[in-house]
Amino acid sequence: MTGDVLTGGFADAPVQSAHAFRAILEALARPGTLHRVGGALPPPPLSVAAGVVLLTLADGTTPLHLAGAADCPAVRAWVAFHIGAPLCAAEEADFAVGTWADLSPAGRFRIGRPDYPDRSATLIAEVPALEPAGARLTGPGIATEARLSLPETAAFRANRALFPLGFDTILTCGDRLAGLPRSTRVEAI
Repeated sequence: MTGDVLTGGFADAPVQSAHAFRAILEALARPGTLHRVGGALPPPPLSVAAGVVLLTLADGTTPLHLAGAADCPAVRAWVAFHIGAPLCAAEEADFAVGTWADLSPAGRFRIGRPDYPDRSATLIAEVPALEPAGARLTGPGIATEARLSLPETAAFRANRALFPLGFDTILTCGDRLAGLPRSTRVEAI
């Protein structure tokens, strides 16, 4: 095990994970809002925000799918040491992380069942930019409307049509994140 694997986790886990959990909850409760997080330094290609989400929400019982470039030896070792999450195929994942292109098509991830809609995947999608501009968002947690730069709109519109089933998404870029739950209506501009 190299020294790089041993670094990059929370220095003060109880405090940092509590702050991160609050930011993630706020992001999902108020779609389209941007939140800064910190405390994690995962290996590339993961962003700080993606690392924080994984450290906060995943553990040794959480099946995790690493998509595309995120499925590399450095990330696998970091996840094994800091989180212990079992790595799995896309269709078995509770969480999946990678670029939106690597996570697509999103239909391969679990969307829950009518009797257990909560048994779905959460996608942690790394995007090149995350700005309060672009697609129009409406729905629960949004007073009138919000704007968010999305990698596409068609997949999120199709996901909303499945409600109460569907996947939830946490978009990450650098040290920022935004939430896009399945209940959010997405309209292209």
